[in-house]
Amino acid sequence: MAKDYVWYQDIPFPPVDIYPELIKTVHEELVLKDEDIITVTYPKSGTHWLIEVLSLIHTKGDPNWIRSVPTYVRSPWIDTASGYKFKVERKEGPPLISSHLPIQLFPKSFFTSKAKMIYVIRNPKDVLISGYYFWRVTNLSKKPESLEQYFEWFLQGHGITGDWKNHFTPAQTQAFEETFREKMAGLPPELFLWD
Repeated sequence: MAKDYVWYQDIPFPPVDIYPELIKTVHEELVLKDEDIITVTYPKSGTHWLIEVLSLIHTKGDPNWIRSVPTYVRSPWIDTASGYKFKVERKEGPPLISSHLPIQLFPKSFFTSKAKMIYVIRNPKDVLISGYYFWRVTNLSKKPESLEQYFEWFLQGHGITGDWKNHFTPAQTQAFEETFREKMAGLPPELFLWD
């Protein structure tokens, strides 16, 4: 699987408009504005749906902007070279941006700004199934041969942008672990490959 991805800090990314140097630059140098609103998700968790909702809120419900301006212009992906360039060069306009970067690779400037982050978490089973069908029909990365293979990649942390569970903040991971252990008590531990 490794040869079909761009790897940065042991995390796979699709090899389309994403480069290790870019991820490092986004993390270390991108300056977010206080008015920025960042949509952050693990892939296939509802990113585009949320961008549409935020776009409608931004235009006070007027759908003309959505109909006439592509998603990547309304809410550029800072983890892609084209989206990063668009964000850096845009002097005015909507404050919406998007990212699939895990928290440890997110722009450092976010943590000292007043920018707002909206993080969407979707049921992992739904992310798995949606991701499987999406990656099978795209040419963006290596295609899984079966749902079983994709499930194995997913649990081993080889999904796009890494392990879905480690996409969380440490506090979210701890809360997930506690809830998960409580709900799954009594099941054989070999069912859970990420332990």
